[in-house]
Amino acid sequence: MFEKMGARLIQADQLGHQALLPDGEAYHPVLEMFGPSILDEAGLIQRKALAALVFDHPEKLAALNAIVHPAVHLLQASITDGFVQQDPDAIILVEAAIHIETGGYKRYEKLVLVVCSPDEQIRRAMKRDQATREEVLSRIARQMPLDEKRKFADYVIDTSGNDVETWHQAVEVYNQIKKL
Repeated sequence: MFEKMGARLIQADQLGHQALLPDGEAYHPVLEMFGPSILDEAGLIQRKALAALVFDHPEKLAALNAIVHPAVHLLQASITDGFVQQDPDAIILVEAAIHIETGGYKRYEKLVLVVCSPDEQIRRAMKRDQATREEVLSRIARQMPLDEKRKFADYVIDTSGNDVETWHQAVEVYNQIKKL
């Protein structure tokens, strides 16, 4: 929605995928750390296999994040520089699920938190990730609760309602950001 209004969007998850490709900065260090069992037949890192190795092991997840996050930040900085060269006044949004948990939000002027009801969050994650309810609940349990995240947010958009309601909230937030 923000893109339709003129903002530039960077999706950190896509950059994470890019960083894990064979020519990505994180590929070889991740492969060295976790071994060839995480590769598919084409030599690509299977994210689900990697996730299975780290999600119940906080120390392994921290080690993976220590490799992937810096690579994502480099890609993000390069894309941001390109956007700023095209338009010095551009509104650039970085979409990332764990900005608050990692402290990444501190690099930005404002934080927009997008929330929905817990049931909707579970349903969407199951559909998006082709994950089981148990997998999604396990992932959510390791995240900071939304009520805690709200304390960090400058703006909150609740997407639990219909698209029209969400659009109105997004327009209001976007217009406030444009005024800055």
